[in-house]
Amino acid sequence: MAQGKFISYLRVSTAKQGASGLGLEAQRKAVEDYLNGGQWTLIEEVIEVESGKRSDRPKLTEALRLCRIHGASLVIAKLDRLSRDAAFLMKLQNDGVKFVAADMPEANHMVVGILAVVAQAEREMISARTKAALAAAKARGVKLGGDRGAALSDEVRAKGRAHRTAQANAKAADLRETIKALEAGGLTSLSRLARALNARGIPTPSGRGSWQAVQVGRVLSRIG
Repeated sequence: MAQGKFISYLRVSTAKQGASGLGLEAQRKAVEDYLNGGQWTLIEEVIEVESGKRSDRPKLTEALRLCRIHGASLVIAKLDRLSRDAAFLMKLQNDGVKFVAADMPEANHMVVGILAVVAQAEREMISARTKAALAAAKARGVKLGGDRGAALSDEVRAKGRAHRTAQANAKAADLRETIKALEAGGLTSLSRLARALNARGIPTPSGRGSWQAVQVGRVLSRIG
């Protein structure tokens, strides 16, 4: 039984199918059947006309952005409507977006599980090769090891700060269109923008608490 917030992603391969609705209605019906019952909210439906062989799909990118903004799951009618590329499915997981296929709801966990097994096998092979190389080096008299208790260097700290800044900038970029639309509608003060974001159920960048004027100000300073 479906629970939570969802963004629906429907895709057809040709402009003719998109204009006629051919294929879209069947996908929409499959999503509706999956969502039937439970406590759920369909925030938006996103339609794309693009070949499944391509992974650079702007409408899918938009759907993922909406999922991140709202803390929603991506729901699709059929798994092949998203992608036949397992690496691309893993990218969705790395982006932190949950997804479910109406024709195979268990695929979310199944696909990730299979990919995790493969990744673990690769890690074990790399580890085994590394250990073998270290053992061979030690046998040749190469001195191994170092100071494991050393303090973090300035370079490592700088990289950590850069990573956190990049994450904050990415979250702000996701919110750019939403905030600009609110401003265009006459909401120009930080407090009014905060109330509007809360009213739309959009989580804060940290995912904790509710929007405050100071948080909106920080996001605006990042998106310009």
